[in-house]
Amino acid sequence: MTISPLNSHTLGSTSLGLILLVAPLMVHATPQNALTASQDTKTIKSIVDSAVNPLMAEYGIPGAVLGISMNGQQYFFPYGVSSKNTAEKVSKNTLFEIGSISKTFTATLATYAQFEGKLTLTDKVSQYLPELAGSHFDQINLINLATHTAGDLPMQVPDNVTNNTELISYFKAWQPAYPAGTHRNYANPSIGLLGVIAAKQLGQGFPEAVEQTLFRQLGMTNSYLMVPTNKMADYAQGYNKQDQPVRLNPGVLADEAYGIKTTAVDLLRFVETNMQQHSVPARLQRAIDATHTGYFDVGPMTQEMIWEHYPYPISLDNLLAGHTQDVVFGSMPVKAITPPQSPQQNVWINKTGSTGGFAAYVAYIPAKKLAMVLLSNKNYPVPPRVTVGYQILTGLEKLPN
Repeated sequence: MTISPLNSHTLGSTSLGLILLVAPLMVHATPQNALTASQDTKTIKSIVDSAVNPLMAEYGIPGAVLGISMNGQQYFFPYGVSSKNTAEKVSKNTLFEIGSISKTFTATLATYAQFEGKLTLTDKVSQYLPELAGSHFDQINLINLATHTAGDLPMQVPDNVTNNTELISYFKAWQPAYPAGTHRNYANPSIGLLGVIAAKQLGQGFPEAVEQTLFRQLGMTNSYLMVPTNKMADYAQGYNKQDQPVRLNPGVLADEAYGIKTTAVDLLRFVETNMQQHSVPARLQRAIDATHTGYFDVGPMTQEMIWEHYPYPISLDNLLAGHTQDVVFGSMPVKAITPPQSPQQNVWINKTGSTGGFAAYVAYIPAKKLAMVLLSNKNYPVPPRVTVGYQILTGLEKLPN
């Protein structure tokens, strides 16, 4: 838990009598403030425990960490172990794979490149990848890539695509079932292609662009695409649904689509920056804000650039309706928002992420200055994550300020 220190006051020339009068007040104030902070933490922990403990028991999750941000105040609650073999306890600095939450950084890199004057999101894909000229990517723009509305690209890069040459050949031959901007198909190849273009236009490799351009400016000092040797001891062991130990086995476009490993501390800081709660370079903040433009309505959900939002307050049933198998794996008709919707405050914004051995969920309500990140080292279904997030944030919202 992080608790802001009490305000310090400098005493100038003051009479002894005034000091004697003030001193007892200070003695009583400090313990009372500490007690209040302790009570707040205890109350928050009770809400978090009541949601997370049953989740871990039901799905046999070895370890997890929950990060909370309330009005700029951070709280971290670790559970269980980062590895069954070592029995190392999870901490707020344990590294977890965050899966598709990585896509929000790819979208941010693209908007950053736009503010750097390196690309325009309404331009067609083939303008930046001439090798795709004459293909269907002549009609697909970069916003389509960032909103899963390019057509019916598959969720995963096909297994027979093992390098960039084969990837380009696949894209050139691809025949979409739907015109761009008419259906949402959640697709790693889509956001992956956007990441390739953004990094290329910035004159960097994708890992370099994310780690040096984004992580460094965001103050995310413990986030990686490739975990360095001296940090491997902090890297949690993941477990699949059969409880077998696994870690990410990266394929083509893995870095761009699902490759980030980070901590609850760093990820919560990123979420807070999405709520404009940290001082970062103005161009980067504008880029982050731009990812929250609403482009398409998909049932109860509005598709931003990777991020998804819902009007708030929202019922759990309506929130879960945006996380069904049909939405996640199917082709959903969309309604374009014209003109695109400017970033909203009174909304529920979220993103899920999974790899073979990890599961993650991020949710926040900008108008309430309230956010949570949930990281765990076992893959388990999406609806329980969303339900736990809903229980926690709505429970915290009811607490007195």
